[in-house]
Amino acid sequence: MPQLVALTRDISPSIVNCELTHLAREPIDVERARTQHLEYERALARLGCSVRRLSAGADMPDSVFIEDAAIVFDEIAVITRPGAVSRRPETAEVARVLSHHRPVVQIVAPGTLEGGDVLVAGRSIFVGRTSRTNDAGIGQLRAAVHSYGYDVVPSTVRGCLHLKSAITALDDRTLLANRQWIAEDEFSAFELFDVDSTEPSAANIVRVGANLLYAAAFPRTQERLERRGYAVTAIDVSEIAKAEGAITCCSLIFRGGGAAELS
Repeated sequence: MPQLVALTRDISPSIVNCELTHLAREPIDVERARTQHLEYERALARLGCSVRRLSAGADMPDSVFIEDAAIVFDEIAVITRPGAVSRRPETAEVARVLSHHRPVVQIVAPGTLEGGDVLVAGRSIFVGRTSRTNDAGIGQLRAAVHSYGYDVVPSTVRGCLHLKSAITALDDRTLLANRQWIAEDEFSAFELFDVDSTEPSAANIVRVGANLLYAAAFPRTQERLERRGYAVTAIDVSEIAKAEGAITCCSLIFRGGGAAELS
């Protein structure tokens, strides 16, 4: 089986000027955020990923959240057109790197699409309609993947920035969810595993093969997952979270060939 590749991106020195939609701005300790990000990369490597980190300049404060720049399928990579105008320069380098792994398709105006709004579960692709992703972007994604047998489902999101703040995949049939932020009937073909009611932001989790990588900020939901039999690795990403990014946001994970090394 091809090795999993995890594409990540440095913490920009200007992360303190990141885009915020639902969170109040707090001081961000850039060096602490970098330390947490390095531990995130090391955790991905321990779970079997070959990690490749891209650089980030001062002109891209949100670029650590590389998930928003692309959606990588086994067949193709779709390069997004972020809804936040300030984030659009992030995609060029991601597209260049991914072109060595997959044929590349680009979302174009008037479409907007951010990877944080795209949840792939088996052959189903749920796409959140949000301030960052519009119907034109969803339509272009549907056209790009239709011939590969994927079903694209527009999804309701409320109370959070992206769909994957509200729901992510634990396995091909089970989704970790905060039902308050989604329309649960849209996911009726799947089992929904509820976050603890005291941890509304706990629905974002990274699936790495048979393992799960999770934010240490949600111990009650983590305990529930472990009681269910899931293997969960928890790390501290609290400083990064101040920039309104969750744990899936910091990587693009896909099956690849060849080596990509942690810098």
